[in-house]
Amino acid sequence: MKNIKEATKQFLELKQKACNELGRENSEVIAIGASKTQSIQSILKAYEGGIRDFGENYLQEAEEKMSQLPSDITWHFIGSIQRKKSKKIACLFDWVHTIDRIEVAESLNNARPKELGQLNVCVQVNLDNEESKSGIALEEVDNFLLDIQNLDNLNVRGLMVIPRPKDNDIQRLSFEKIKNKFNELKKIYNGMDALSMGMSADFQEAIAEGSTMIRIGTNLFGPRQ
Repeated sequence: MKNIKEATKQFLELKQKACNELGRENSEVIAIGASKTQSIQSILKAYEGGIRDFGENYLQEAEEKMSQLPSDITWHFIGSIQRKKSKKIACLFDWVHTIDRIEVAESLNNARPKELGQLNVCVQVNLDNEESKSGIALEEVDNFLLDIQNLDNLNVRGLMVIPRPKDNDIQRLSFEKIKNKFNELKKIYNGMDALSMGMSADFQEAIAEGSTMIRIGTNLFGPRQ
């Protein structure tokens, strides 16, 4: 079995090095452990290695894990949202990265308990217009934000993207498109501060283009079985 604790420490050192080389503060970039299908024991090893944020794709799987893992973990929902499951998602998670439909945003807003405070959300952008991926087109972002800006129980923090895998230099251009849009939005919306982009294969390019959250699976847990 991969030594997840040691791999996590090594990855966090690599992230620190990348941030230093790119002129970013290490604290500006949160590494989210992409823990879909990972066991509680594996997640705990990554936690012991220094990860405090984890991203889950499936509600039922996440719910079981949350009850058995440390309470100081910040939980991010990074999968497609079924509207019927939005109530529980709104109650259990600290962040949702995959808002792309007004009805889902409204369901999350209506279900979020007031005592938990606002739910942090990102709008998912389908940069390459891939049919196999969720998200809205980049040119639809402005109107979508206008539609959801008055949902009082949501705190719209930024954008999330999973571009089609490309060569590193070309991938960086994809990230640059999102960064430019994000910078436009920050001038309009004061609370915009989250850019969720970059995974194990392209996190350095994402950091270079301003990512504040990278979703890391393989570099911590190894290739999926």
